[in-house]
Amino acid sequence: MVSSNYIPQIVQALSDERNLAPEVIFEALEAALALAARRKIGNESDARVSIDQETGDYETYRRWEVIEDEEEIEFPERQISLTEAREKNSGIQAGEFVEIIIPSRATDRISAAATRQVVMQKVREAERDRVYKEFAPRIGTMLSGVVRRVDRGDVIVETEGVEAMLPRMSCISKDGFRQGDRVRAILKDVRSDPRGPQLILDRTSPELLIELFKLEVPETREGLIEIRSAARDPGLRAKIAVRAVTAQFDPIGACVGVRGTRVQSVSKEIAGERVDIVEWSPNAAQFVINALAPAVVEKVVANQPDVKAVDVVVSESQLSKAIGRAGQNVRLASQLTGWEINIMTRDEQEQKLNEEAQKIATEFMELLDVDEDVATVLIQNEYTSLLDIVCVEPDVLEQIEQFDENLVSNIQSRAADAMLQREFQAIKQSEENTPDDTLYEVEGMDETTAQVLAANGIRTMEELQEADTFTLVEIPGISEDRAKELIMSARAPWFEQLEQ
Repeated sequence: MVSSNYIPQIVQALSDERNLAPEVIFEALEAALALAARRKIGNESDARVSIDQETGDYETYRRWEVIEDEEEIEFPERQISLTEAREKNSGIQAGEFVEIIIPSRATDRISAAATRQVVMQKVREAERDRVYKEFAPRIGTMLSGVVRRVDRGDVIVETEGVEAMLPRMSCISKDGFRQGDRVRAILKDVRSDPRGPQLILDRTSPELLIELFKLEVPETREGLIEIRSAARDPGLRAKIAVRAVTAQFDPIGACVGVRGTRVQSVSKEIAGERVDIVEWSPNAAQFVINALAPAVVEKVVANQPDVKAVDVVVSESQLSKAIGRAGQNVRLASQLTGWEINIMTRDEQEQKLNEEAQKIATEFMELLDVDEDVATVLIQNEYTSLLDIVCVEPDVLEQIEQFDENLVSNIQSRAADAMLQREFQAIKQSEENTPDDTLYEVEGMDETTAQVLAANGIRTMEELQEADTFTLVEIPGISEDRAKELIMSARAPWFEQLEQ
């Protein structure tokens, strides 16, 4: 056994410096010494080093892996058969090791340098693994740090003893950081790459605005105010939606603060970005109206219930405010609410309604075999689809002036026929897009690919056989190599027939 009393002190110093457990340093040192031992006894051999963590004494073992007798010994320098191993240890099993102690020789200068390099590499790997495990669960949270340097526009920040990078593209355009400046940013990513900063920061995300308000407004931490969403045009303007958890509480006033101190503090942190505080509402239309402030909205119209899109009607005088400079206001409001917002004046809405009514009237005239007057009357009474006409009770339609029992019966019958015809066409189209069983017989074919091919007119194996690469690569998701593979697999039966 070699005595190295200095090892525990070195390990403890390195452990404190790198914030790693001493066991990790010892493991790295054992791995490095084992590598040095293998180089002395032959690189094909295997060795293990065991260090006494109290005294620093260590022993070196040469070892052989035990393999089953049926297996061929490929590396005699580090493998041994089970029968031979049991001559030395009757209880040993395959997969275990036969070990003998060998002299732990002092290393020369070159070997010592190599050992030191291996130790430092292992330590760096352990350190990066510790950083990854510590910070990966914190992605999306805010970190504070100090600028250490600026490297070609990228800001290198030290946060919690770890080096992080704020890429130039993730900085606010008005940011001008210098060495020693304090910075707050969102942790965007944690890399496991062997080189470079592991922590990637971002100052342009809406999450930074949310975290800053949580920091400045204690009511958010106390559960009195809830921040629902945020939208930003980094460095220029932002909107944040808040709601009071309890009634009779002013969430906007709380976020603004006395004389605007709270919102100004947040704005200062993000390079003077102007922040609009919006009251969230469970009513989507009201939320859209609030989000478009300072513009005054006259009306919000949701044309399709299953689509998150609305038409917002404003007066001519409010149009520029609603849209904002270069569309900034409506864009931020759309991001904040999650709704697509189309700003229009009264005249524009009226024109749109007239165009939609004309389109519906044309459809009714064609499908119901009625004249323009009857189609117009139906639309004026808010019957704007075939389903509306089919589902209404006949006596309700008969109450419309100029509509009698015979006309209503004909209209509803034709509307029902038109809907059945549409359903039939949809089913027929669906059947035409269904892959044939033969397509699944192509080697390497999967469900997704078969469905994609069928949707693009290739339903059978025969159609795939006759297709060419140029046709297939035009289908989204199919590369040139995949196209060639599919065609060759489909044509395999051809080649088999030729061989016969």
